[in-house]
Amino acid sequence: MKSRAWLALAGLCFSATLTAQEDPGLVLVNRFVSEIETFQGSFRQSLLDADGELIEEMRGTVEIRRPGQFRWDSTEPYEQWLIADGLNIWSYDLDLEQVTVKAQAEALDNTPAMILSGANTALDQFNFVESYEEAGYRWVRLEPVDRNSGFTRMEMGFLEGDLNRLVFFDSLAQTTLVQLDEVRINEDIDATRFEFDVPESVDLIGTPAEASAD
Repeated sequence: MKSRAWLALAGLCFSATLTAQEDPGLVLVNRFVSEIETFQGSFRQSLLDADGELIEEMRGTVEIRRPGQFRWDSTEPYEQWLIADGLNIWSYDLDLEQVTVKAQAEALDNTPAMILSGANTALDQFNFVESYEEAGYRWVRLEPVDRNSGFTRMEMGFLEGDLNRLVFFDSLAQTTLVQLDEVRINEDIDATRFEFDVPESVDLIGTPAEASAD
């Protein structure tokens, strides 16, 4: 059965004793959330079990266009699209010819994907634990405020000031490692990349949220 480790990707009620100005890791996180308008590159994602054994490895591309839009496309070992259009999140499994849709606000609430999307509430949903240097990386360790969110902590690894690695630890004692490569920041991305029309030949699960008339 195909893993859905990428859902970990689908913040911060900081400790009162530390501010972003005092900790270099928090400065980098805040900069990533507030100053980056677009972000694109390739990724290599590995899912490990509780014993550190590899369950699955995936490769693909990531595109972010803020506020509220991102696209996480797996190309290997199977093709799957995860598209956040600002209102809904569409998960399209091309092999199964199946689309699942959820309201974006509901699907991303209390998840690391909030940080990727640049949502206004992203920085309210995590507690800062620590930041540290290791092998040239500045790592920032965060924990979710909501302990029922499905993961226990996340770590963001910055190399020369740019986000390069992500690590997610879930409630099943599994670990998801994400390596980001060929990163380009604040370059134009075609807005149509974040639009999704359900193909006639596929099954649709869920009901899309509709934009408010206000």
